[in-house]
Amino acid sequence: MILPPPTAESKRSRASGLLPFLRWWPQVNRDTLRTDALAVAMLGLTEAVSIARAIAARSGQRIDGNQEFICQGLSNIAGSFFSAYASSGSFNRSGVNYDAGARTPLAAVLSATFLLLIVLLVAPVLQFLPVPAMAGLLFMVAWGLIDVSQMRTILRVSRAEAGVLLTTLLATLFVELEFAIYAGILFSLMLYLNRTSHPVIRDVKPDPAAGSYHFSADTGLPDCPQLKCLRVNGSLFFGAVDHVQQALFEIGERTPQKHVLLVAGGINFVDVAGAELLAQEARRRARLGGGLYFYRLKDEVMALLERGGHLERIGRDHLFAVRTGPIAAIYPKLDHVQCRDCTLRIFRECRDRLPDGTPRPPD
Repeated sequence: MILPPPTAESKRSRASGLLPFLRWWPQVNRDTLRTDALAVAMLGLTEAVSIARAIAARSGQRIDGNQEFICQGLSNIAGSFFSAYASSGSFNRSGVNYDAGARTPLAAVLSATFLLLIVLLVAPVLQFLPVPAMAGLLFMVAWGLIDVSQMRTILRVSRAEAGVLLTTLLATLFVELEFAIYAGILFSLMLYLNRTSHPVIRDVKPDPAAGSYHFSADTGLPDCPQLKCLRVNGSLFFGAVDHVQQALFEIGERTPQKHVLLVAGGINFVDVAGAELLAQEARRRARLGGGLYFYRLKDEVMALLERGGHLERIGRDHLFAVRTGPIAAIYPKLDHVQCRDCTLRIFRECRDRLPDGTPRPPD
């Protein structure tokens, strides 16, 4: 921020321990909006949320990250009128505050009030405080906030999060702080996008138990030669379209099934690109002589498909609600000649009758 030369009033304010109030709006221009300013803002937000989570883990409280971000923004806006530094939380002071018995936000309010009184009344005496002793105390508190067991758990459980941890740690030690912040955030973002762009697609089979509507991957049943059942866990947005499209394309090209049933209870979100993918796949299946079906599609996804006109292209009769038995509705559409020669008997519906309704001949 570019400030005019100090006035006599500002000099008197600084001598008293307070920063002067600006009678002009803080200037925002190309010189003030620099990359290091963005790094400071990201560091302040990240540090504040990290402190809140660390203290919440010890106290058993629940935190609201959005509220923390709003408060940090308002604090920095107000501080800009007093030539203040960018504000954030402090690991050391938060730890000292909690160890001293603080349990509510009122402790921080009282701490700030007492600090203001000290600055106003005894500012010249503060220079005689033993800084090395205070530094030692803060180092001891900071060491207590390092959760070594949690770090060991991260290193043992998740390679991706362990990579983020080590990357950020090494970058902080060996390069500039702002670059370390960017490296940690960008690496985390890349891993998140990689996970979300690859929804989990698993082979499932209907539960063979009588009266069951569930699909499971642990039934031990083989694949039906005509109907492939898949469970999709993840959102279908533009970044995940290619992954899902490739998985669906291989069914019917590398495998013999022309009909595909998607158990869609794990699809929480679909954007326009995902809806177009489903409509295109439904048309492709129809050209192959099969069909694309959905079981347990969520209301939010159904509403988006409805607004975009995709349900008409998919076929409303290809959508099955919870506990409606999709296999019973799809089975009559299968090739009865192929079923007659099949001995797998995967579905309950194919044990006694063929798709055209004729009784199955005994084996």
